[in-house]
Amino acid sequence: MTSLPLKLVVAALGAVFCVAGSAQAAPAPESYTAETTYAKLAPKYPFIKVASSEVPASVEALRGITYVRHGGRDLQLDLYLPKARAGKALPGVVFVHGGGWRTGVRANFAPMAIRMAERGYAAATVSYRLSPEAQYPAAIHDVKAALRWMRAHAGEYGIDPARLAVAGGSAGGSAGGQIASLVGVTNGVGRFDPDAEPGAVSSAAQAIVNIDGLSDFTSEAARKYEDDPARQPSSAGAWFGGRYAEKEALWRDASPTFYVNAKTPPILFIGSGQARFSVGREEMIAKMDAAGVASRVLVLPETPHSFWLFDPWLEPTVEATVRFLDQHMRGGSAQIRVSAIRAMNRVGSRAHPTLHSGQR
Repeated sequence: MTSLPLKLVVAALGAVFCVAGSAQAAPAPESYTAETTYAKLAPKYPFIKVASSEVPASVEALRGITYVRHGGRDLQLDLYLPKARAGKALPGVVFVHGGGWRTGVRANFAPMAIRMAERGYAAATVSYRLSPEAQYPAAIHDVKAALRWMRAHAGEYGIDPARLAVAGGSAGGSAGGQIASLVGVTNGVGRFDPDAEPGAVSSAAQAIVNIDGLSDFTSEAARKYEDDPARQPSSAGAWFGGRYAEKEALWRDASPTFYVNAKTPPILFIGSGQARFSVGREEMIAKMDAAGVASRVLVLPETPHSFWLFDPWLEPTVEATVRFLDQHMRGGSAQIRVSAIRAMNRVGSRAHPTLHSGQR
């Protein structure tokens, strides 16, 4: 894997300080939202703003769509589509929110989903069962069901069923990115997809975007935080139903790095300045390189874990995601567009991301 430092300079944009127009129920007071996170981060990062989720005239928002039922429980998604579709089937992406596997709301991903729709993608933000309701691997089952729903309803919404990605952003622990990775690397593994019946529509993802999520729960560096004995239970421990010593097999089972093979989808890793949240990434990339699987890494130094919820960091996150998915799901150029870099350079930034590219 080669390393190419790029001065992708980020704009400090004047975003609207709100998350508007969501049809989903209000989160619990302790839930992980952009607003609660802003209150914690603003003293250290006074220049940040909560990214706007105002829907522009160019985007159609379809909210509160049930994609799977568990007994009397409906799990819903919000779907964002470009209004100008010109009869072309759209590539799609399913976004998985973070919150330490036990909290968080799908509305956290609305700003990024809207921007992806503006760039020509069908973007869905999904709710899934959190650990107080259902432990591992229920969340994996749910996100695969969301991918299957997108593919099954592709004709209805103008989506290309052959071009679906899964993306997750971690915010409270490492949940969103880790779930997205595990969902994608276990394409076709039946035990992670119990809702799949013979002849059922596929839940496979063609590409993965992991925003600051763990790749290996079993490593010493990960267990230092996720298996901290002072936290009873830790976020991961609550999800697995026990500490590492008690549930070692589950901790390993949920680690995306152990599923890498030649059929693994290409993965974009976007990391914060907090290295502990991306533990196992480099080892996983080494496995991907050996298997001939494409990867790319974008690191935004000196950023908090939940950087993607805020301006000025949302813009480079979206730009990197669009470039990567365009390359792997639209056949775009593998080279970064110089015009896009120059456009960001003109407006100035507080962060200088570093990009690493895999073999392909």
